[in-house]
Amino acid sequence: MAKNLQDTTALHNGIKMPWFGIGVFKVEEGSELVAAVKSAIKHGYRSIDTAAIYGNETSVGQAIHEGIQEANISREDLFVTSKVWNADLGYEATLAAFETSLNKLGLEYLDLYLIHWPVKGKYKEAWRALEKLYKDGRVKAIGVSNFQIHHLEDLMGEAEIKPMINQVEFHPYLTQKELITFCRTHDIQMEAWSPLMQGQLLDNPVLQEIADKHGKTVAQVILRWDLQHGVVTIPKSTKEHRIVENASVFDFELTQEEMDRIDALNQNHRVGPDPDNFDF
Repeated sequence: MAKNLQDTTALHNGIKMPWFGIGVFKVEEGSELVAAVKSAIKHGYRSIDTAAIYGNETSVGQAIHEGIQEANISREDLFVTSKVWNADLGYEATLAAFETSLNKLGLEYLDLYLIHWPVKGKYKEAWRALEKLYKDGRVKAIGVSNFQIHHLEDLMGEAEIKPMINQVEFHPYLTQKELITFCRTHDIQMEAWSPLMQGQLLDNPVLQEIADKHGKTVAQVILRWDLQHGVVTIPKSTKEHRIVENASVFDFELTQEEMDRIDALNQNHRVGPDPDNFDF
């Protein structure tokens, strides 16, 4: 179990990934994003998650370079993730998309590169490209996002290298227990996007009661629940006080009863698209 903000989990290829990071979904290019990522680095975050479709890799890259200098750390201290978008899910197109992302970020390599969505008939060719990038040392780890069990089984039936990460929507209203079990069985690390359900969980009475008991916020309880389930988590915020608050989850522990109560909130409810019915 993670004891601090820099604690890592070892992926199945031995690469160490921080349990906790910052996501930048829906944050536009510009000074606000640069300030947010630099603030996260200053306060000890070492994992940054972006994607081509977010349209903000240039600002993320600027923040990384400035943040590294200001925090007096090295590029190797950070774990940077990006993702290939649906329109580029072909072998050559994926390789080209990777180069574009790398150039925008101003980096020599990525720590993790993901297929963003399981577009039917396209993700296997994209995966071949990710395998090449991995073998060539351009990326330290490769994985997928929003893959259900049947997508993973289909991909792994032909893949030379199995995914190291599956980043999916995960929060108390969407607990995805079968998927967690499958990933754990196959040594694929689960990672949560939208762990706070875009703020829709913050007035839940069960979560509020548990938060009050621990002297914590509902957001902190949810993020702690992620970690105790062995799920990497990347909450988004652009406000410095919230970035600090989100990471203040290593000084308390939920009981098994509290974990069970939060699990019981599951409604199989998504705020994002259903991977099986997404109009790509």
